[in-house]
Amino acid sequence: MLRLTAPNPGLMTGPGTNSYLVGEATSGFIVIDPGPPDAGHVQRLWEACADAQGRGGHIALIACTHSHADHAPAAPMLQALCAQRPPIVGLPSAPTARSGSHFVPDRALASGEQLLLTGTEPHTLRAVFTPGHAANHVCFVLEEDGLLFSGDHILNGSTTVIDPPDGHMGDYLDSLDRLHQSCEALGVQHILPAHGGVMDAPLQAIAHLKAHRLKREAKVAAVMQAQPDGDLDSWLPLAYDDVAPQIWPVARRSLRAHVERLQELAAHKRP
Repeated sequence: MLRLTAPNPGLMTGPGTNSYLVGEATSGFIVIDPGPPDAGHVQRLWEACADAQGRGGHIALIACTHSHADHAPAAPMLQALCAQRPPIVGLPSAPTARSGSHFVPDRALASGEQLLLTGTEPHTLRAVFTPGHAANHVCFVLEEDGLLFSGDHILNGSTTVIDPPDGHMGDYLDSLDRLHQSCEALGVQHILPAHGGVMDAPLQAIAHLKAHRLKREAKVAAVMQAQPDGDLDSWLPLAYDDVAPQIWPVARRSLRAHVERLQELAAHKRP
């Protein structure tokens, strides 16, 4: 497994988008999240996927965790460099996706589908559907090595943004539970996020992340109860008073997701 980080550092991308190469020269490679449309990064990916004779572009599949602009746009660029034009797989973007996140794979994955590479050693990637950050988000587990490629669902050093309507907090929390179950069942030992370094102790990391989200949601609920006539802009500095103000425009998106989930839960409780 090899990681190449795209040169797109920033507030939303951290040190940049991690592209992962699974496989070997004898089997070919699966490229996970080829990243933004950066020609230099695409060329490096192509060169790194070399066959036994050192020729680049030995790619069996290109897999995208979701359709955001720092993950999927390089997929057709990389595909076009390859003589065999490997299929692009993932889930198509939902109608709720922003215009810059339109994505249609060559083939849509099935939940639990296994992507197989056979060479000197087998490599099996299992698709785990994880809507929440995006409606079409998918994580992948490399079964032989106990690795979870978490895309943007789990990040190292920060919590991912849930941006309605394509993002949904209830789906996100449910997907965390699904990932916890998958990691336990498949013996996952490490999380490889799309932004940041490798994370150990995956079950503890997932449990901590869910607890953080629910703690934030409880704070949002308390603020809403104290100011029932307020709105997102008035609730934001109170619910996120522990976050630097320059982050508030981004935090406002997740605040909206928490508010919508609280309203959904309240609606379900009504007789």
